[in-house]
Amino acid sequence: MKQLKQVTGELIILVEQMMKEYKGRRESGEKGDFYTEVKPFADKVKGENDAWKELSLIWIKEQRPKHLHFPQIINTFDNIEMLSVHCFFPESSYNRFISHYQSVSYVLQTQLDELNEK
Repeated sequence: MKQLKQVTGELIILVEQMMKEYKGRRESGEKGDFYTEVKPFADKVKGENDAWKELSLIWIKEQRPKHLHFPQIINTFDNIEMLSVHCFFPESSYNRFISHYQSVSYVLQTQLDELNEK
């Protein structure tokens, strides 16, 4: 589970980067360039996110944590992928972005807390 703890920590950092990126884009009004910014970042996130999903599903099956379940992992995985692209576009819905960001942050932090308890 050491690997899951590490990947979860890295995703928390990446999700914070997404929020900073999104806020900066909303202030400047500039879209990210697809090939030099959006795709490389989304690909990096996808690698971490894929590993996180796989390890998390195994962890839930084996450890049966109180506060996390399969659907949350799947939804969080999908939301992280969406955020990794939408953060480069200032026209992305603010409320929707913030809502997904908060949801993702909550699940990742809850998981990290549970992993640190054991």
